[in-house]
Amino acid sequence: MFENDAVHAQYAVGIDYGSLSGRAVIANISNGDIIGEGVYKYPSAVMDETLSTPSTPVPLPPSWALQDPDDYIGVLKHAVPEAIKQSGVNPSDICGIGIDFTASTVLPVYQDGTPLCRDPQFRDRPHAWVKLWKHHAAQTHANRITELAVQRGETWLARYGGKISSEWQFAKALEIFEDDREIYDAMDVWIEAADWLVWQLCGNYTRNTCTAGYKGIFQDGSYPSKDFLEELSPGFGSFVSEKLEHTLSPLGSLAGHLTAEASSWTGLNEGIAVSVGNIDAHVTAPAANAVEPGNMVAIMGTSTCLVMSSKSLEEVPGMCGVVDGGIIDGQYGYEAGQSGVGDIFAWFIDNCVPLEYHEEAKEQNVSIFELLAKKAADAPVGASGLVALDWHSGNRSTLVDHKLSSVIVGLSLQTRPEEIYRALIEATAFGAKTIVDTFVHSGVAVNEFIAAGGLIKDPFLMQIYADILNMPISTIATSQGPALGSAIHAAVAAGKFHTVTDAAKKMGKRNYEQFIPNPQNTDTYQKLYEIYTRLKDFFGVNNPDLMHTLKDIQEEQHEIETKNAN
Repeated sequence: MFENDAVHAQYAVGIDYGSLSGRAVIANISNGDIIGEGVYKYPSAVMDETLSTPSTPVPLPPSWALQDPDDYIGVLKHAVPEAIKQSGVNPSDICGIGIDFTASTVLPVYQDGTPLCRDPQFRDRPHAWVKLWKHHAAQTHANRITELAVQRGETWLARYGGKISSEWQFAKALEIFEDDREIYDAMDVWIEAADWLVWQLCGNYTRNTCTAGYKGIFQDGSYPSKDFLEELSPGFGSFVSEKLEHTLSPLGSLAGHLTAEASSWTGLNEGIAVSVGNIDAHVTAPAANAVEPGNMVAIMGTSTCLVMSSKSLEEVPGMCGVVDGGIIDGQYGYEAGQSGVGDIFAWFIDNCVPLEYHEEAKEQNVSIFELLAKKAADAPVGASGLVALDWHSGNRSTLVDHKLSSVIVGLSLQTRPEEIYRALIEATAFGAKTIVDTFVHSGVAVNEFIAAGGLIKDPFLMQIYADILNMPISTIATSQGPALGSAIHAAVAAGKFHTVTDAAKKMGKRNYEQFIPNPQNTDTYQKLYEIYTRLKDFFGVNNPDLMHTLKDIQEEQHEIETKNAN
């Protein structure tokens, strides 16, 4: 805060848009305390098998993931008023609102911001809807972008670890261009959901530097050239100039002021500050007061995103991106990630745990996760004889290949469910260690490891991570890290702080070195990690065609099945 400028408007709203719900908080800008919360689950959730909102449901191919933008407005109408009510705060004491979003979550809209999926003529067209970050159907398009960039020697490719992801803007846009040209031609703007929501809040069309840099291949002042895009696919060369290019706004800056309509949705006062949008992972770093060079923050939920800032600009293989000022002004912000973590554990619980285990958990009045952890914790490291690959949703870093799939090695007739569960946790920790080691070997120091997200509530899991990383792990001291980070940016946009770093020092919250490596486990885990690395290299580096072919067969059979059904 500008020191004693604290007479009025001592609170800020932060909204975190996740994969299944949106969470709103009211945060005290003097200390970061959250005094009110609200949650709204998306009614349409993730549409990955069927586009369910048209009158006649439309089957979706494998690797699709769509959402309904009206669900996002529902967060404003329900979660924000709920948080205000719980806080007891007078709306006149709230200075601003900020949002973050999963990324790259993108949608096609008309010139006035209306999503194409609201147009009756396009309701049954899957490409007219929001493509969630984990929409991986554009993998072949991403591969072509990478291959052409290598052929042409495009300098921006190294800023993304040498590969472009199917999760990002350009691959998804190219998919629409080639698969549904009518939708592509109809859309005026191809926009990140974070920027679209800010547009709905303040009436101003803005784009934020964070998402543009990490997900939109914006480097050194420009997007990929018209020549590059035209060579990629004839007619696609005008994509940037016609549907993407717009002035970029730095993080923490003022996007505009809350409109009367948005005021009626939220219960907030018209005219308060609206900060530019941000990515959920990146906005969590200031929430954990992890803004110094070498502070790596892992946001651990359904997937894991790892972000950190550094004074050094280096080329890190398989990173998701490095952007000047992408997290904190004056530092290079790095991103890497794992496409599946909590999703993997949930899949195992839903599909592979026998009924007797669920009944035992109910008898003990514990969750099935707690029961499995209790059973698994009794065995020494390596006793199961299992090592797994954490690729159930493909590999985001460091291989950047979403056509890869999982493997569990060492299964026998004696293998118990708790042993597989532990092996899956260990696999995700090995994946995180691979990322950390790659950064370090590339000259980007990782001095501290800070964990955030829903999975930090599991001490069994967190201790495994500390043992495998062989690093102390601090944790964010709030269950609403991204939302708090968005509130921090709202406070900066409202002029209550000079910089995001200043705000983080006041509002950020962290439990320091909460989990310490156990020396009895680290040596054995290093041996298992070496086996994991050999498996990673065999399936992901030297023989990826094995898993790719399985995916191709799966997709071919799905197409046949769909045609037969119709």
